[in-house]
Amino acid sequence: MNFDLGLNGQKVLITGGSKGIGLACAQAFADAGCDLVLVSRDATALDAAADAVRGRAQVTVATHPADLSDAAARAALAAAHPDIDILVNNAGAIPGGKVQDLSFERWSEAWALKVMGYIHLTMLYLPRMETRGSGVILNIIGMAGRAPRADYVCGATGNAALIAFTEAVGGRSVDKNVRVLGLNPAATRTERIKSLARTRAKARFGNEERWQETLADLPFGRAIEPEECADLAVFLASDRAAYISGTVVDLDGGGRNRG
Repeated sequence: MNFDLGLNGQKVLITGGSKGIGLACAQAFADAGCDLVLVSRDATALDAAADAVRGRAQVTVATHPADLSDAAARAALAAAHPDIDILVNNAGAIPGGKVQDLSFERWSEAWALKVMGYIHLTMLYLPRMETRGSGVILNIIGMAGRAPRADYVCGATGNAALIAFTEAVGGRSVDKNVRVLGLNPAATRTERIKSLARTRAKARFGNEERWQETLADLPFGRAIEPEECADLAVFLASDRAAYISGTVVDLDGGGRNRG
């Protein structure tokens, strides 16, 4: 059986592409023969990520430093890179905390990057894909949208909104042969999960150094590897998943059902 994913030569734009799941996605799409546009705020980290990807695959890797919490920066990105086959929305770092812990300003700031960022970039790229009659938009969201917690209320609420957005848009985008779908990773081994765990440990134990205790009882006894998220993302964006749209796939090892 031929397991060619049919992605060779596709152009993929990945936001939050300098580290964590975004960088793992960049490496996996490059391995599949895709040319890349990587976006993040930190130009230095972005250049390092691009060099790492170029070192493993003979593909073109462009970089675009930008603060995607700003609508004008999102519009400038779409103007600079208008012809994209696959958009991977991944940028965003919503803080932990209960509703009493976060100011309205901090809440709005976090949503400007992830929630409104995903929505706006979809608004910018979807019409172009529909006119062309092809394309994929993949939103990396998060399991908190399915299993909300009081100590991550800002992120859980934002993720739930993005799940609804993805399912609604992806249900109709197929009329123009464009797929919009999502991926919900649970706890993934990145600096991001360590930061959230420290916040929880400080609230629960009064000591953020006990952060590892907040990650006990994970499925398979471990967090997800970024590469596992990336492999699934590449499959979902490929021709092998050509009938998947308006769906958000949970990647949590069954953790939601552990009680």
